[in-house]
Amino acid sequence: MSSSASQQQNQQQPKRPLFTRFLDSVEYLGNLLPHPITLFAIFCVAILVLSGIAGYFELSVMDPRPEGAKGRAADGMIHVVSLFNAEGLQLIVTNLVKNFVGFAPLGTVLVAMLGVAIAEHSGLLSAAMRGMVMGASKRMVTVTVVFAGIISNTASELGYVVLIPLAAMLFHSLGRHPLAGLAAAFAGVSGGYSANLLIGTVDPLLSGITETAAQMIDPTYTVGPEANWYFMFVSTFFIAITGAFVTEKIVEPKLGKYNDEEASEDLSNDSMGKLTDVEKKGLKLAGIAVLVVSALLAWTIVPEDGVLRSATGTVAGSPFLKSIVAFIFVFFAIPGFVYGKVTGSMKNDRDVINAMATSMSSMGMYIVLVFFAAQFVAFFKWTNFGQVIAVGGASFLQDVGLTGPMLFFAFILMCGFINLMIGSASAQWAVTAPIFVPMLMLVGYAPETIQAAYRIGDSTTNIITPMMSYFGLILAVATRYMKNLGIGTLIATMLPYSICFMFGWSVLFYVWVFVFGLPVGPGAATFYTP
Repeated sequence: MSSSASQQQNQQQPKRPLFTRFLDSVEYLGNLLPHPITLFAIFCVAILVLSGIAGYFELSVMDPRPEGAKGRAADGMIHVVSLFNAEGLQLIVTNLVKNFVGFAPLGTVLVAMLGVAIAEHSGLLSAAMRGMVMGASKRMVTVTVVFAGIISNTASELGYVVLIPLAAMLFHSLGRHPLAGLAAAFAGVSGGYSANLLIGTVDPLLSGITETAAQMIDPTYTVGPEANWYFMFVSTFFIAITGAFVTEKIVEPKLGKYNDEEASEDLSNDSMGKLTDVEKKGLKLAGIAVLVVSALLAWTIVPEDGVLRSATGTVAGSPFLKSIVAFIFVFFAIPGFVYGKVTGSMKNDRDVINAMATSMSSMGMYIVLVFFAAQFVAFFKWTNFGQVIAVGGASFLQDVGLTGPMLFFAFILMCGFINLMIGSASAQWAVTAPIFVPMLMLVGYAPETIQAAYRIGDSTTNIITPMMSYFGLILAVATRYMKNLGIGTLIATMLPYSICFMFGWSVLFYVWVFVFGLPVGPGAATFYTP
């Protein structure tokens, strides 16, 4: 080919948009990152080496805690402690198991998952989701799909595996573009990941990490699974309405009218999986079981002399809130078994045990991740790196004057950017919480408020990063309806949701916390006072 012909061909090729090239770069850089478990192992080794270097140079900062405070050194300084020596090795090997079994999120998540497993394996959650989506009127179907996606997060991957393909089929059966249905469900399941009406498995997971990070500054500080419930309850409706608006006003008009010839397979046999009479009966009786369980729980906490109120008669700090994970287990296990008994999916105690055992076997990757994450968090605490970085970072924020509520907008954006490359909520928070929770506490904000802001950033960019573990599954479902669809098209389709969720949810957080002065959860403080 001649030089002039080659130049002419290059001129004919359109230049790729800047944002497309940015997303390509994110995907490339994300693929360079090792598995999150390997990443934590690398971080552990890095902390050992860096603590040795910092200890050699006697790195330290002024301790901002008042004189006489627990854990404050006599010289009023916070020194980096080296683990790269004999004492460090002894500390590591004698506490390896203790770090793992004592890691706050481990037990709470596993106990909550046992109850959710019964409801999931009996078919209750799937049936409830299908009933909700397919029972919605045509006017309400979009907001119902997004809403169902949000609350499906209680049952881990159920939303990805069941709801997203179901929503695409539902929209197709209504003569609407199936990718609009897929996008709406994906936005709810993944973009609204942290929001929910109920306290789910993600709440104890994050609160345990937050509590450990907060105790670097205040060893007595506790953070419960209910820490963000108020704000996330309200966020559920906000995300549902916003997601429906984006679907109907932006995404669906852009997709245009759907042509079945674009599909990669015959769609004539698309089945919506409508509820059978037995399933409807099971749902009805499971609903009655939910009411009975709720009434019993209310009896223990609503009356002033309720047995699960605190010694002073208040709800804040009560055994009820401290045992919320146990009630998550009961709330899902009993209705789940009732549904299974009615439909025949659970006939006896063996079926219940098998459901819980199957759920635990699927948690293997999480347990391995926790082992290395627990060591990383412990090393970070022992070396005092978290406190040193927090004090230095807090001083910098005060020097530049970035200590007001606007600080959280920058924090949310940063969490969203990191989430493009580290898709796991727990993995990202285990890395960032030991730095930012103490730092923002020193600036004057409570850990519960910091965690709520993190959850916004972590959720809103899930839907535009190929690093999200279910992104490949979503792409596979999408290509069923558009055979030539590529990763760029899917990201471009989801981008309006990500932008609107990021901006709108951040504004909601600002108004909720700093304008109305409302707590993000029961008994949760907005500001931290040593």
